[in-house]
Amino acid sequence: MELLRMSKAAKRLGIHPMTLRQWAIDGKIPFSWVGRERRFSSVDVDNMKRGSDSATSRPRREVLYVRVSGSSGQESSLAAQEEELRATASGEVVKVVRDRGSGLRENRPGINRVLAMVSDGSVTVVRVTHEDRLARFGVGWLKRLFAVYGVNLEVLHPKKSGGRDELLEDFVSLVTTFAGRLYGMRSAKARKRLLTETGQCPDGDR
Repeated sequence: MELLRMSKAAKRLGIHPMTLRQWAIDGKIPFSWVGRERRFSSVDVDNMKRGSDSATSRPRREVLYVRVSGSSGQESSLAAQEEELRATASGEVVKVVRDRGSGLRENRPGINRVLAMVSDGSVTVVRVTHEDRLARFGVGWLKRLFAVYGVNLEVLHPKKSGGRDELLEDFVSLVTTFAGRLYGMRSAKARKRLLTETGQCPDGDR
């Protein structure tokens, strides 16, 4: 039995290393730690390959998702994300979906397009440079939803969890979002009060 590095095991299986990494995280294939690297038993890899060869498999079709938080500018960041994802693609790139807006926003046009492509079977893989490009929170739920349709999520640069900078970034995002909502609520109340004082507020709103 040989312990294979991730790149060699992925090549033997005919998949992208990020797909194999996700399989390992999801418990679909056993692995061992050698230092800080995952290693895969050649026996397990060959058994999985035989299983995949006997099953009907879909060709690899990728959708690349890139996002920036600003409503304007940051074109260089979008381009850099796309370039990096294209350079590491190992299947057909069906579409590049670009989004602008906070990762806390649930109703983003781009993420809605990705969900539509996942549900209609247009793609087999969703790829992002970093997990928080897809969403600030709830990525685990999205991953489970993708799996229902047989679609994998691949993150090019998996983030380290529990870091102080990451926690601070999430906290600032939350404060910014809720401060904006609170300001909007206060503005609405102020407008309503002004209309009431001037006698222009409809009776039903008093």
